Formats: sequence, C-alpha cells, structure tokens
Amino acid sequence: MPPVRIVEVGPRDGLQNEATPVPTEVKVAFVDALSEAGFDEIEVSSFVSPRWIPQLADAEAVFARIRRAPGVTYMALVPNVQGLERATAARVDKVAVFTAASETFSRKNTNAGIAETLQRFQSVIAKAGVPVRGYISTAFHCPYEGRIAPERVLSVARALLDLGCEELSIGDTIGKATPDEVRELLELLLPTAQPPNRLALHLHDTFGLAVANALAAHAMGITVFDASSGGIGGCPFAPGAPGNVATEALVAAFPGQTGIDTRRLSAASALVRPYISRSKLPPTDFTDSTD
Repeated sequence: MPPVRIVEVGPRDGLQNEATPVPTEVKVAFVDALSEAGFDEIEVSSFVSPRWIPQLADAEAVFARIRRAPGVTYMALVPNVQGLERATAARVDKVAVFTAASETFSRKNTNAGIAETLQRFQSVIAKAGVPVRGYISTAFHCPYEGRIAPERVLSVARALLDLGCEELSIGDTIGKATPDEVRELLELLLPTAQPPNRLALHLHDTFGLAVANALAAHAMGITVFDASSGGIGGCPFAPGAPGNVATEALVAAFPGQTGIDTRRLSAASALVRPYISRSKLPPTDFTDSTD
C-alpha cells in the first residue's frame, strides 16, 4: 500500500470559523511550523471575499510572509476568477474550488446552486495555470437536507473532473458518515476517479467516527486525507460541524506511513491553541485512534 498523504488544512479550514481572527503573525508561524513537520501540502488560506470569511482577510499577507519549504505545495481556496487573480498574485502553488452535493448547502455556502458554481469554475480552472482541487461538501449528510444519495455526489464529481480538476476532496462536512457509508460512496466514485490518489477524504469528527472512516477508505485504496492540526475547525455554514479530524489522530492511525514528525506537529498545534475558542478546543491526547 502506498504511503498515506495528509493534506494539512488547519491554517484555512481550522481557523475560518473563529469568532475572533487569529493574528497574521501567528498564522505565518503556524504555516512555517507545519512546513517543518513534514507535510508536502498545506492549505494556507482562502481568497474568498472578507465579507464572507473575515477571519481570512489577510490571505495575501500570510502568503507574502511564509517561508516556502522546498517540495511543499502551498494551496488556497478560491471562489471565482477574482479570487484566482488574488491567488495568482500571491504565488499560490495550487488552488481549490468548492461546491456541494446538497443544493441547499451550496446556496447557503456560496450563494449559488450547484449548477451555477460549476459554471463559475469553468473560467477559474481554465485560467488557473496551477493544479486545481475540487471540494465536494456534504457528500454524505447535509445539515439541511439529511442523507445525500451517493449518485448525487457522483454527478458532481464527474462534472468537476470534466472541467479539469486534478483532484477531488470528498467532504463529510457535519461528521455524520459511517464506515459503511464511506465504502458505499467510494465504490461508486473509484471507477470514475482513477488512480485512487485523485480522491481525498475530508473528514469531520463530530460523532467520533472520522478515524474509522479513514481506515475504511484506506482499505479500499484511498491514501490522501485532509486533516487539521489539533482538530480545530468547522464550517461557518454547517451547524453541528465542530472540527476536522485531528492530524495527530490520523498520524497515530497510520503509524510509520505519513512521514510526519509528531514532535514538530505538536509544536505547530501549540502555536494556535491559545487563539482557539475554548469551547471548540479538542482533547490534547490523540493516542487513541478511535477518538
């Protein structure tokens, strides 16, 4: 089985839901510490309008000040061509676009339906000039529509691949998926997205099943997982989604397979921990891979 790749999304997904923005210098130190921990890909920020995500209004400043380590891809989320232009000026290595498998969630998250978001992405992907990742939120359950049929996810996945996305990140946005649901969806997606490393799982740990879901996916050939250092995060448009699966928990679940320096990872988590709302702080002990 190939090594497990963890895409560290803490600096973007981990911090976007904080009531008080984290200082720019702390974000820069956080990214630099993650670079030293052994990640080959870090999602640094988002070039979404500050009106929507004010916590990430300093995206340009963060990208300008981070120390770019050789071999590390520094990614950012972009919603449209304007966001892409900002990302290009900031010398982003990879961009991500985002839609959903739930029509209601798409409208609340992007102020547009699924078809409209896909139409927006045509020009973004055509002009990107760098690899493009496609996020599919609410791929299992939606806080507004409930269980999402796997066929709806497949339809969106095919559309993103046809537009030119090199990778898809499949999101359990409210952390309600079970291993059986993960297996059911992957059985449908894997024949379309080949090789398997074109698929990543973006898991939230609301009900404590994120690691079990990752293990189920790994048994089917999935080797790329998104995670957030310290388990911080959550989506501002998804009630009941308190945090991403902790990077530490996935490293523990795949011992010797991730290449991540756990001591340096802990040091990175410690940098932002004082700035995270105490009600959102996850446990500090991630040694039990079922947490």
